[in-house]
Amino acid sequence: MASSTENSVYIDAPVDVVWRLTNEVRSWPDLFTEYASVDVLHQEGNTIRFRLTMKPDDDGTVWSWVSERTMDSRTKTVKAHRVETGPFEYMHIYWSYESEGQGTRMRWRQEFEAKPDAPFGDADITKRINDNTRIQMNVIKKKVELAAAS
Repeated sequence: MASSTENSVYIDAPVDVVWRLTNEVRSWPDLFTEYASVDVLHQEGNTIRFRLTMKPDDDGTVWSWVSERTMDSRTKTVKAHRVETGPFEYMHIYWSYESEGQGTRMRWRQEFEAKPDAPFGDADITKRINDNTRIQMNVIKKKVELAAAS
């Protein structure tokens, strides 16, 4: 069964600044609290393929996968998907950025389906993704606002 999440955060910084800082994939280990490393495998134009490795979870498990992102600076949107899907049948992620007042509304939509033999069900992973997305968005908000102010 297909599942999806949608979350957004208001960042008190201009859209061009938020766009630039959140799309520098190589800096994600500094921007997100959950990523240990990013290895860029290929980049052509606005599309980047990379291996993302997370910090160990509470059980000591280290998750890693290959993703691909295509950024459209004109529309301020990003389409991404997991190339190595791991426990998912598929994982598609859409990012959008909109000017809102003096700042930016950054929105993430994730569409996915767990494999039948995944160590979690769609309901469990939906909750986990929602909870973690909110945590990471708030971390990113603070870091981008701090960078924009300096």
